[in-house]
Amino acid sequence: MNNWFKSGSPWIWLSAGGVSISLISVVGLLYLIASHGLSYFWPSTLYQFDMIDQQGKPHTVIGEIYDREKIPVKQLAHMDLALGDQEYLERYLVKTGNRELVSLDFRWILVPEIKKTSTPKDLVVIERRTNGNFYGFIESLHLDGEQVSLDKMDELLARVTVFQSEIERLQKSDIGAINYQIERLRLQERKYRLQEKLTPEKEQEIKAKVAALRDDYLVLEKELMALRAKVARDHIKVRAMDGQVVTINFEHILKVEANNQYSFLEKLATFFSKIGSFIVDDPREANTEGGVFPAIFGTVLMVLLMTVIVSPLGVVAAIYLHEYAGNNALTKLLRIAVINLAGVPSIVYGVFGLGFFVYMVGGSLDQLFYPETLPSPTFGTPGVLWSALTLAILTLPVVIVSTEEGLARIPSAMRHGSLALGATKAETLWRIILPIASPAIMTGIILAIARAAGEVAPLMLVGVVKMAPNLPLDGNFPFLHLDRKFMHLGFHIYDVGFQSPNVEAARPLVYATALLLVTIIVALNMTAVSIRNRLREKYRMLEH
Repeated sequence: MNNWFKSGSPWIWLSAGGVSISLISVVGLLYLIASHGLSYFWPSTLYQFDMIDQQGKPHTVIGEIYDREKIPVKQLAHMDLALGDQEYLERYLVKTGNRELVSLDFRWILVPEIKKTSTPKDLVVIERRTNGNFYGFIESLHLDGEQVSLDKMDELLARVTVFQSEIERLQKSDIGAINYQIERLRLQERKYRLQEKLTPEKEQEIKAKVAALRDDYLVLEKELMALRAKVARDHIKVRAMDGQVVTINFEHILKVEANNQYSFLEKLATFFSKIGSFIVDDPREANTEGGVFPAIFGTVLMVLLMTVIVSPLGVVAAIYLHEYAGNNALTKLLRIAVINLAGVPSIVYGVFGLGFFVYMVGGSLDQLFYPETLPSPTFGTPGVLWSALTLAILTLPVVIVSTEEGLARIPSAMRHGSLALGATKAETLWRIILPIASPAIMTGIILAIARAAGEVAPLMLVGVVKMAPNLPLDGNFPFLHLDRKFMHLGFHIYDVGFQSPNVEAARPLVYATALLLVTIIVALNMTAVSIRNRLREKYRMLEH
């Protein structure tokens, strides 16, 4: 046994065991997130429960089963239930929707109260733009006030989709661009007034431009109202679980799905369709419905901006500390400070970013370049630029330490040989040292991306919001608006999981968003890893 310990085999087995446990934990976590997240998109079976309540009155509940659980019978002692010797009782969490008829989307039903469970083929779920889902049986379909065959359902939905896309284009692109230009002209006129440069000719020119834009706005508004009238002329009548017939206008309908009629291939097609909609659509109903595209865009844009900012700063700082700074007390103090900065809580960086970047730098920029917008701030308010700068400072120590370690691994003989051949120190750095150290630099950038993409606490102070009406990138000059607030997947998870009015119901959406965030982080890291591997292969011969 003593020889076995001296051979080092126990430490090999301990290391292998630790790596195995870590891999199993990571795989298990990913499986948990993926299984719960992907189930959110699978078309659920629609149930009809014929029930009898404690007063003996029959009633019907229809919807999707979201969760099942067993509870102790002792918790139901106040209810008059004939349960015999049972210790636990099963109950279902059913999504019933139909918000205009009932107060809550979800309800718990006890299994002993269910007298009959069925899955009617003609039971449908209607996904709407507002008020959530509606569950019921289609009674009739009306086109221009006349009842038509139910076979035209897909045709009407396709037409409504076209109309809605036209309406969205008019509102966001055309009408939005006109409003943006009118606001810019208003600010330009105010700027001239503040500078005392507003001549009658300039004022008349601005008024003429505004009048022309308003004429264009009226034309687009008439077109928009005509499209809305076309959308609003068709409706559908649906019978709810209490027998009440509800009229739903097609302008509020996104999809009509009869899940109980679908084959496996049809369910699979619906599954991928829902995933696509989740990725490209905007959120609805306080982020509890719809997609997460603005959050995806904001997360990726913020990480890319942070990477562009932190990479040159970290590399230059590491080059100075390793190549130029002397080995004195000040340099040692700087290295200790850099290492300690890596352990500062992220919320502290958020407070620093709010005080320095937003209030000090942003407020100064508003005073110098945007006085016409005051007291409404332009850059003196949280935005995507300040978020990227804050996370750049947060991840700066990681890039500095990784780059300096890469520089330290390069033999001094290579530097001396380059200098002996007549190259300057700058040329040696640019042509010899940096190419060889580039894999280490990319390693630091990979670690920075991985940390920045998952940070939420500092962003809550310097730019992220629950709902951003406009993306930081659009068709209006200067196209990339770094002063705007943005949405973030990490904050979206927090908002849906802890600020939703129904946390239990939002749990599948939390898992789905978490899976998407992990996927984006992995994609960004894999891209950086592939670049690092290419650089390593490219400069391998130079290193040897």
